[in-house]
Amino acid sequence: MSSTLHPMLNVAIKAARTAGTLINRAALDVESVRVSVKQTNDFVTEVDQAAEAAIIDTLLTAYPDHAIWAEESGKRPGKHGGADHVWIIDPLDGTTNFIHGFPVYCVSIALMVGNRIEQAVIYDPSRNDLFCATRGRGAYLNDRRIRVAKRTTLRDCLLSTGFPFRPGDSFQTYLQMFGDVMPRVAGLRRPGSAALDLAYVAAGFTDGFFEMGLSPWDVAAGALLVTEAGGLVGNFTGESDFLEQKECLAANPRIYGQLVGLTGKYSKFASAGDKAAVRQARSAAAAAASTEGTAAPAAAPEAPAAPDTPDAPF
Repeated sequence: MSSTLHPMLNVAIKAARTAGTLINRAALDVESVRVSVKQTNDFVTEVDQAAEAAIIDTLLTAYPDHAIWAEESGKRPGKHGGADHVWIIDPLDGTTNFIHGFPVYCVSIALMVGNRIEQAVIYDPSRNDLFCATRGRGAYLNDRRIRVAKRTTLRDCLLSTGFPFRPGDSFQTYLQMFGDVMPRVAGLRRPGSAALDLAYVAAGFTDGFFEMGLSPWDVAAGALLVTEAGGLVGNFTGESDFLEQKECLAANPRIYGQLVGLTGKYSKFASAGDKAAVRQARSAAAAAASTEGTAAPAAAPEAPAAPDTPDAPF
């Protein structure tokens, strides 16, 4: 398989597997891993940092002039002719899962050339699943070509999502969107790794995905997997320029359109009218909940006269 892949994709696969080895070794004794808190509910471990360093070392050994955009260490510019080649790296997507021993996490590496993602690797070290794609050449899971699911009716679909978990996240907006989507689908899951969520859409394991508050390293590789598998990716209003907009929607083309109809009004790019309608619905729901919580209990019906007999032994 490797001999037929793009050379830059081969290097990315090597980097991902190297990081995966470090992650698997640490997972054997996850209780001893040092954990730091970046902000509330947002963690980083020594494993994230070691995996990222190993990925960057592998990539820059092969392509020393390329730029880096990594979750933990940030951006470093490229040099000379490689300045327009940017490796976008999430060394351990699903850190909270990892530190709890919940085996849903992955390594995500994408190569952006100019403004387009050209190469993508998502590696699940706990299952040894390797998802990869080169623009124009299709998407693969291990040695098998993958395609998005073929379902066309939303009520038959299994979707994945991600919950808001950081201070400042639009939790109430998400709850409204969740309330709109949930009754209309067969099931909704929250695995905890956006990169794997997108890989699973590409493989047809789920029919669609939506989440807000995401960073480019969460979605860059998965987005190429989805499009190369025949799906669509964009923001909640369906626009394809989503990488730095902190909202992501992905599905096969038929389901994508139906999801845009549900999620579009919750986008930060929604029309003023849609935003007003969302606020009005939220206020109405809050008022209804308040009224329900403070209403006097209904009067109990008048009890019939007790018979002239001893009390029953209840």
